[in-house]
Amino acid sequence: MPRISGTDIPEAKRIDIALTYVFGVGRKNVGLILSQAQIKGEKRAKDLNEEEVSRIQKIIDSGTKVEGDLRKEIQENIKRLKQIGSYRGKRHILGLPVRGQRTRSNARTKRGKRVTIGALKKDDLAKKQQADTSKAAAPAAAKK
Repeated sequence: MPRISGTDIPEAKRIDIALTYVFGVGRKNVGLILSQAQIKGEKRAKDLNEEEVSRIQKIIDSGTKVEGDLRKEIQENIKRLKQIGSYRGKRHILGLPVRGQRTRSNARTKRGKRVTIGALKKDDLAKKQQADTSKAAAPAAAKK
């Protein structure tokens, strides 16, 4: 498997698809990288020789933030938003969608499993209230 920017890219795939396995390299960037390296996108990753792999690596290193550097920059940006107390930072802190999506009916990925908040039956409500009052009375009796 050819290794580019610390990522093993799949051998069986075309090079224009295989390069997208590197974090920070998308389909648009792949076209630019391959045109600069003068490599056809139809070529399979296993058919690349060492010289072509090194050309791709040089181009990626010189012009694009990828993998660890990009992840670090993203984390620093989120940390900065939290620190200055912006709206987006507060949404990150609360674990809610940041980009304006609705949360009333969706956002299950961010909010987690559904918790039903409904009416209790009369006897269940009475038991709960009795338990709450007994918990509150016990510390008061212990103080006396």
